[in-house]
Amino acid sequence: MTATQPTTSITLGERLVKRMGYGAMQLAGPGVFGPPKDHDGALAVLRAAIAAGVNHIDTSDFYGPFVTNHLIREALAPYPQDLVIVTKVGARRGDDASWLRADSPEELTDAVHSNLRNLGVDVLDVVNMRAWGNMHSPDESSIEAPFSTLAKLQQQGLIRHLGVSNVSAAQVAEAQGIAPVVCVQNHYNLVHRADDALIDQLAGQGIAYVPFFPLGGFSPVQSQTLNDVASELAATPMQVALAWLLQRAPNILLIPGTSSVAHLQQNLAAQDVVLSPEQVSRLNSL
Repeated sequence: MTATQPTTSITLGERLVKRMGYGAMQLAGPGVFGPPKDHDGALAVLRAAIAAGVNHIDTSDFYGPFVTNHLIREALAPYPQDLVIVTKVGARRGDDASWLRADSPEELTDAVHSNLRNLGVDVLDVVNMRAWGNMHSPDESSIEAPFSTLAKLQQQGLIRHLGVSNVSAAQVAEAQGIAPVVCVQNHYNLVHRADDALIDQLAGQGIAYVPFFPLGGFSPVQSQTLNDVASELAATPMQVALAWLLQRAPNILLIPGTSSVAHLQQNLAAQDVVLSPEQVSRLNSL
């Protein structure tokens, strides 16, 4: 069996997007709070991403708060016609930089209007409903009330498509009973694979899966295996972890984030890293 290059694009809603996107979270200050250390540098990263062909950017008004959306508008408006901006609602930031739940009908409505205003658009391409559990994994509480609020805002023409984040398979099904879901954004990587079955289920439905924290939680032994494969390919461990995700399933969309143009280019180069079946098998065993 020989190595094969993964597909490079998939459909998100009715739009074709490159599977290697960009996550804007790290453009905010330390702890995703406050302005960037280098304002002009942040603008340069966004422009470099677009220049490299990225047409899918992930953001939220609670990054900063408001910082990343202001930067995206300043750097990229008027937006390229093929650019899809995905935002997220369901949280807000406290004055002490804490992450607070914000999914009442009033809070969600305010968040949608705030994202519209700060991005400078009339309609949001995709809005993810961020469900609550702990920071990196869902619980099984109902998301009917908040997702129904977003469905109503979609019916009003303020949102094109809806997604969900930090959710279980049961919560995805609950959301789908209310309105179509075009993407699921959850914690998933080489060693955090609780969503394996969900990814395959979504692939069968043509729904994008967007992993966050694509590198993290590795033990020293696991890290050594990753380092070994990276060395064989003359790649970085991060590039190998991203390449593994691209080869894992055709519906996986990536949104690695960085505040550095050099690191951005390194991340984007991961789509050219092709893992052999033997290397995939070793990584799967982690």
